[in-house]
Amino acid sequence: MFKDLREYIEFLKSKDDLVVIDELVDQDLEITEITDRIVKTDGPALYFPNVKNNDIPLLINIFGSKRRMCWALGVDDLNDLGDKVEQVLGMVSNPPTSLFDKFNALAKIAGVAKSQPKIISTKTRRAPCQEVVISGEDVDLNMFPVMKCWPDDAGRFITLPLVVTKDPETGIRNVGTYRMQIFDDKTTGMHWQTHKVGAQHYQDSNISGKQKLEAAVVIGSDPITTWAGSLPVPPNIDEFIVAGFLRGKPVELVKCQTIDVEVPANSEIILEGYLNLGELRTEGPFGDHTGYYSEADEYPVFHVTTITHRKDPIYLSTMVGTPPTEDYFMGLASTRLMLPALKMVLPEIVDISMPAEGIFHNLLIISIKKSYVGHAKKVMNAIWGLGLLMLTKTIVIVDSDVDLSDYSQVAWRVLSNIDPEKDILISEGPLDDLDHASNTPKYGSKIGIDATSKGKIDGRTRPWPSDIVMSNSIKELVDKKWSKYNINN
Repeated sequence: MFKDLREYIEFLKSKDDLVVIDELVDQDLEITEITDRIVKTDGPALYFPNVKNNDIPLLINIFGSKRRMCWALGVDDLNDLGDKVEQVLGMVSNPPTSLFDKFNALAKIAGVAKSQPKIISTKTRRAPCQEVVISGEDVDLNMFPVMKCWPDDAGRFITLPLVVTKDPETGIRNVGTYRMQIFDDKTTGMHWQTHKVGAQHYQDSNISGKQKLEAAVVIGSDPITTWAGSLPVPPNIDEFIVAGFLRGKPVELVKCQTIDVEVPANSEIILEGYLNLGELRTEGPFGDHTGYYSEADEYPVFHVTTITHRKDPIYLSTMVGTPPTEDYFMGLASTRLMLPALKMVLPEIVDISMPAEGIFHNLLIISIKKSYVGHAKKVMNAIWGLGLLMLTKTIVIVDSDVDLSDYSQVAWRVLSNIDPEKDILISEGPLDDLDHASNTPKYGSKIGIDATSKGKIDGRTRPWPSDIVMSNSIKELVDKKWSKYNINN
C-alpha cells in the first residue's frame, strides 16, 4: 500500500499512466481545459512542474479512471472493496460458531483494531508535512498553484482538500472534502453544505458557547486517505479509521503546530486555522460537478494562521464540471464500499448504481429481489431515510436480474415496465445544496420509479410477457459454426 502521494506517483510512472507536462501552463482555466479533455478520453494522471508564476508543481486526475481508482485503493476490482466490508459485517449478522470460524473472526477484529490512527512522535525528527513551518505575516496562500477552473468562477478554489474538525462536545474527528475559495493571502471560504458533518461541528460550536472552531486542511495525502474524505460515512465514524482499514495499516498522524487537530504526517501541505462563529462571506459562483455553476451564497470564513509543508511540496488538485470528471470515479468506488452496509439494512437489495450523469444525488438505480406488493416503494422510502441518501432526487427500482452496469438494458426495462399512474411515487424532503431545479433551496420534490416486473402479488390480472431469449442449444450451435458463416466481424 502507498505510504504517501509520492509513492503513488512513482507507481503511476511505472505503469505509464502519468504524463509530465513541462510546457508552461496557467493555473487559471488552461489546466482545467487540458484535464477535462484527458479525463473524458480515459487518459492519464497529469503532473505540471511548470505552472505560471509558481514554483510548486501541480498534480491532477490521480483518480480519473477505473484502473487508477483500483490502483489507488489497492484492489484488482472495485467490488473487492465491498468484499472487505462484507467480511466484517458478516460477523455481526452471522456470528461465528465453530472454533475455526472464531479464530478467523478474531483475526478480522484484530485487523479492524489495527486501523486506529497512530500518533507519531516528533521528538527526534519532524513529520514530513512539517518540514517547513510558515506563520504570522509570512502566511501566503498564493504560494500554491490554486486553480481557477471555469470562466465565471468567483476566483481560485482549493478543490481536493481534507478538512479536519472535531465535534466540540465529544471530540470525535471528522474529515470532509469541501471546496475552499481563496479570498486573500490568509482567508478562504469553507463550502461545507448544510447536511455535512463539518457544518454540524460549526453549528454545534455556536450552541456550546465557543467563539471559534479550529480546523486543519490537508492537501496531498496518500491516495486512500485522500479518497476517504469524500466518503458518506455516518457522523461518528472517523474517516482516518476507514482509511486505515482499507490500507491494512493505520494512518500515521501528527499534531498540528498551533491547533488541537491531528493530520496525516506524510501529507504534502497543511493549512492550520480557525473559523469565527457567525462570520460569513459571499462564496461562489463555482463551476460544479453538476455541470452548472453553483450560485454565490454565504459561507463561513476560514482564517489560515500557519502553513506547514514538505521541503518540496506537490499541490494536489482536481476539477469538476460536465460529467464524467474525476469525482465520478471516486464516487463509483464509494458505491462499492457502501453496498454491503446498505444490504445489511435492506437485505432485498442486490446491487446499486449511480451513473455519472446523475452526479451522485440525482439518480440512484437499485435492483432488488421483490417479494410482496409495494416492495419497491418500501425500498424507496427506506433510502430516503438513510443518511445522505435522503438527498437522492430520483430512485429507480428494477428486478434482481437486471445488469445495472448496462444502462441500455436499464432504460429498456424502465420504459417498458412502468405504468405511470401506479408505479411513480412523488415525495418531498431535503435536497442537495447544489440542486438548482427546486423553487426552495435545499428542499423539494423527489421521484421514485418502480420498474420491476408485475404479477399476481401486485394485484395484476393481466399476464406479464416473457423475455425474448434464444435457446442455449441454438446459441451453442451458432458458436460452433460461426467461422463457417464467413462473416468478417
